[in-house]
Amino acid sequence: MDNRSEVREFLTSRRSKITPQQAGLPTAGTRRVKGLRREEVATLAGVSAEYYARLERGNLSGVSEAVLDSLARALQLDESERAHLLDLARTASTTRRPARRRTAQPIRPALQQLLDAMTEVPAFIRNGRLDILATNRLGKALYWPVFQDPARPVNLARFQFLNPGAAQYMTELDYQRAASAALLRTEAGQDPYNRELSDLIGELSTRSEDFRTLWAAHDVRLHRTGLKRFHHPAVGDLTLAFEGLPLPNDPGLTLTAMSAEPGTASHDGLRLLASWAATLDHSEQPNTELTSGRPSTHQT
Repeated sequence: MDNRSEVREFLTSRRSKITPQQAGLPTAGTRRVKGLRREEVATLAGVSAEYYARLERGNLSGVSEAVLDSLARALQLDESERAHLLDLARTASTTRRPARRRTAQPIRPALQQLLDAMTEVPAFIRNGRLDILATNRLGKALYWPVFQDPARPVNLARFQFLNPGAAQYMTELDYQRAASAALLRTEAGQDPYNRELSDLIGELSTRSEDFRTLWAAHDVRLHRTGLKRFHHPAVGDLTLAFEGLPLPNDPGLTLTAMSAEPGTASHDGLRLLASWAATLDHSEQPNTELTSGRPSTHQT
């Protein structure tokens, strides 16, 4: 597995995003390239033009961390982009091995107990491929439309890009898709030999033009906190703050928990969702009809 094309396309895409004005460079004259020229990046990074050209051709093998830091500053990389550059360099300097297929990642009983103890907030555990591996009751109720997708394992990216119902359920679907593509790109840099990840990326690339466009942008992201907006089939609109917490004892896993601001309609919606979630204990097909924005009174 050779990551030269990944390196080349990532560096080229970052260089094209920096204007001379942003880099503090003179802007006189006609420019034929979008963003900075290679020679300008080399000057800003303190390396020769020939050396930078070698890097942008995809050869990061043996490059020192000091040079990578200088390159990150020259390209004005953010935290996630810098980490991705380091991942690409590490892969380039590692003896290549064939992609391997992973076994299913078990969830420790203590983690499921922790999820179950979180009774007032939706929470779930995912891996870097965006498979939902475990949830609490409220988390499964919130993501019920995703769980209704017949494809397994339950996967957020596959639902967002391939399920026709995603646009109705996720009210900011374009943003969610961009975030998922960036997270998958980040994961691919960290774990380039993961066969399941490669298979998912291949499936999405084949079946979704939107994914192909986002994937080609080479954007990466650290998805730690923010807002998620849903239109839930049982309780209507929800705006929830989320925190993504990496699990140090379970590398590659992230616990995501969501909450609503007290006194808001979303806070009331979570209470309704908790009542609706109780029906999941008795039926895998709960009634989702709405009565004035509330779960139907003839649910079982």
